[in-house]
Amino acid sequence: MKNTPYIGPERRQFVRLEHSVPLAYKICKKETITKLMQGYTGNVSSVGILCNIKQKVEKDDVLWLSFDRSTLHFCEELEKKSLIYQNGVIGKVARIDNRADGTFNVGVQFLIREEKYSSHIYPKIYFLNLQE
Repeated sequence: MKNTPYIGPERRQFVRLEHSVPLAYKICKKETITKLMQGYTGNVSSVGILCNIKQKVEKDDVLWLSFDRSTLHFCEELEKKSLIYQNGVIGKVARIDNRADGTFNVGVQFLIREEKYSSHIYPKIYFLNLQE
């Protein structure tokens, strides 16, 4: 019964709001960082986002996400805590679901400025400056 919807009590720690708007994103890898890709948000919370994208990503990939945050009441807190770069939020892929239409629903956890391993993220974001 894998596809049976869960009907028990809410297990999420943070409330998610349905928020479907266009999304621009980049995958923070040397071969893809210069490609600005398009997708859509599905729902968003103060700690993460579910988005629908066409590009295949892997768990723990780092993404740069740009979407309309101005309409969300908790975004003031998100702006204070999250790692923001060039008006985009930096996040780490937490889960990936393949969809029948060939796209992917991707759960992304926002990286916070106090992230224990944020020093490991720095090179991934700034490797644009690396010349080979």
